[in-house]
Amino acid sequence: MEDNIKSVAISSFEETKIDDGFFILTYKNDKNVAQSVAKEIDSKFIQFHFCVKGATKFVFNQGRYTIEIQEENSLLLYNPQRELPINLQVEPNSWIVSVLISIKQFHGLFSQEADYISFLNEDNKDKKYYKDGVISPSMAIVLNQLISYSLNLSIKQLYFKGKGYELLSLYFNRSEDANIEQCPFLVDEANVIKIRKAKDIVVARMAEPPSLQELADEIGLNIKKLKEGFKQIYGDSVFSFLFDYKMEVARKLLEAGDDNVNEVGHKVGYSTSSHFIAAFKKKYGTTPKKYVMSLN
Repeated sequence: MEDNIKSVAISSFEETKIDDGFFILTYKNDKNVAQSVAKEIDSKFIQFHFCVKGATKFVFNQGRYTIEIQEENSLLLYNPQRELPINLQVEPNSWIVSVLISIKQFHGLFSQEADYISFLNEDNKDKKYYKDGVISPSMAIVLNQLISYSLNLSIKQLYFKGKGYELLSLYFNRSEDANIEQCPFLVDEANVIKIRKAKDIVVARMAEPPSLQELADEIGLNIKKLKEGFKQIYGDSVFSFLFDYKMEVARKLLEAGDDNVNEVGHKVGYSTSSHFIAAFKKKYGTTPKKYVMSLN
């Protein structure tokens, strides 16, 4: 294993090398008991961890300190002063994607164009950096593609390389990276809880979602705060988020093969197959039928 990354635990990640100093690790715990996964990581690596499903706990200092990441959340870790080995307790039915990139490789991606990324500037380059965040819908699609890919192994590295760079660009393009002073809405924890409730509502009723006014009334916010808050937390409007979510659900249903195109369309809220086909093609650039054929 290159760049001082090696497996040290009972369970192990599925690991893909993207470039020198750039790796993607995935782990799916589809069992009914928690699993421990560990890796020794050189201090020159920046770590991005994404909890795609379920929950994962990071264990530090022989269990004296832990950080938990819930579903749809991420954690960035970087400390050039000491090594930060990955020691995870992955809860039952949980999926994790980790991106490891050396600081040298990372600087090369952004050059002088990324002054807005605080830990890249001269003052902070030798300081430790920790940041948690929310996974946006566009990031969620890429993460699910990484953890559930069904391509020929001969092109896996090429596929992961494209998705790895796409994921990093989406991560640093999120609106939630703005200063908290520029996002006073996010200071109000009660409103954040309401916005997350709004997300849960539209996901649960994706086939027949409420109108914006109905949604705002149900969570107890006015439409303006609903729209602004949803954009800040999830990086997209309510219905753009819902569209991405519906298309991802549709893609998974098509892959499962238990429903035909019409049935999948109905399940995600399209009354006619033509509307569903048009929406799917807008999202993925191909029709549902051709997508299913490509899986075979």
